[in-house]
Amino acid sequence: MFQSTRSLLRSVSATTPTTSLRASWSRQLACTRPALSSVRSFSTTRPAHKDAQDTGTHKPKPKTGIVLMNLGGPGGQNEVHDFLLRLFSDGDLIPLPMQSYAAQFIAKRRTPKIKEQYQQIGGGSPIRKWTTEQGTAMEKILDKISPETAPHKHYIAFRYATPLTPEALEAMKADGIERAVAFTQYPQYSCSTTGSSMNELYRQLQELDPQRKMKWSVIDRWFTHNGLVQAFANHIEAGLEQYPAETRDKVIVLFSAHSLPMEIVNRGDSYPSEVAATVEAVMKKLNYRNPYRLVWQSQVGPKPWLGPKTDKAILGLGEKGHNDQLLVPIAFTSDHIETLFELDLEYGEEAHKAGITGLKRAESLNADPVFIQAMADIVKTHLDDTAPAGSSPISKQFAVRCPGCTNDTCKDTREYFKQ
Repeated sequence: MFQSTRSLLRSVSATTPTTSLRASWSRQLACTRPALSSVRSFSTTRPAHKDAQDTGTHKPKPKTGIVLMNLGGPGGQNEVHDFLLRLFSDGDLIPLPMQSYAAQFIAKRRTPKIKEQYQQIGGGSPIRKWTTEQGTAMEKILDKISPETAPHKHYIAFRYATPLTPEALEAMKADGIERAVAFTQYPQYSCSTTGSSMNELYRQLQELDPQRKMKWSVIDRWFTHNGLVQAFANHIEAGLEQYPAETRDKVIVLFSAHSLPMEIVNRGDSYPSEVAATVEAVMKKLNYRNPYRLVWQSQVGPKPWLGPKTDKAILGLGEKGHNDQLLVPIAFTSDHIETLFELDLEYGEEAHKAGITGLKRAESLNADPVFIQAMADIVKTHLDDTAPAGSSPISKQFAVRCPGCTNDTCKDTREYFKQ
């Protein structure tokens, strides 16, 4: 959720895995589908193909713009500092005293260590590559199933890495977009992720579209959508196929999601319950064939966080004789540092040292056709539901702030998008 806030906020205490250890752990990773290699491929730089923000002259003018919102990640080593600076400057995500000064200090101090982490996963985050592939494929499906709102075009609005929200809006203005959909790429809502991106979109629209020429609506959560659930179930089944048939049904499925500070949970953030709902829907789809647990990763600092911790759960289950465990990143829809570094390398090394040889990970959804079809279906249904006059452009859930919310921007954002 936070692009591995845990990794960003602290120095790496573990030593860099040796080549043999990394190779051993990589061989344990479960594949997305049996036809694919168990070793994932990922981009080390920005994708070489045309970015979503580029306006191609060969395409007709888009009628509907879909903004894919996510936190983003540095595409290369030279982008790490700016990514960290933007992240620590966001009071919605990490409130700090003297925010601007603290952000500069922390970003400068953490950049070398975070560069090392990205270097271990290929030099940069693959999240832009995957988001571009997902968006491009989604466009093609939407043009077929929703011709009345076609042509469709996706725009990427990352929170802390390029392309940023202003870049997306400028591209939309250049394309003459009048109908726009803010589509969060976090299936489960949290004030710290979707909430922060929506607040940023609201702020930038005040400056870049003061006359409100674009008509907006919002897809703020989709945690039990059948296509999403099916995609997760497929990936879990593919992961379980990596185990011997005689022990397959005994493998413990560990659903791992980014944790939240308890002060945010106690404020009324709906994220924990929505993640749990996704887990329940996936296991129901699988007929509860395996034992399972929901665990939480990336905790940092002395304050209480939602638990149990993923790494501690892996080791604790191992101590109780459960050698075979399948990790499932249930709150992420594409690979990034939290899956490739934290789950695969960091936790993988800890498990290896503890003698846990049956730890594997189900592949992230990435460019899975089932998942991309789900994205298109979500947008199609949303466009249909918001087309009639008088229909609400936001969900009933998004209209209600957390009971303990004290952020006035959250109120202003909701007022803006419900009109």
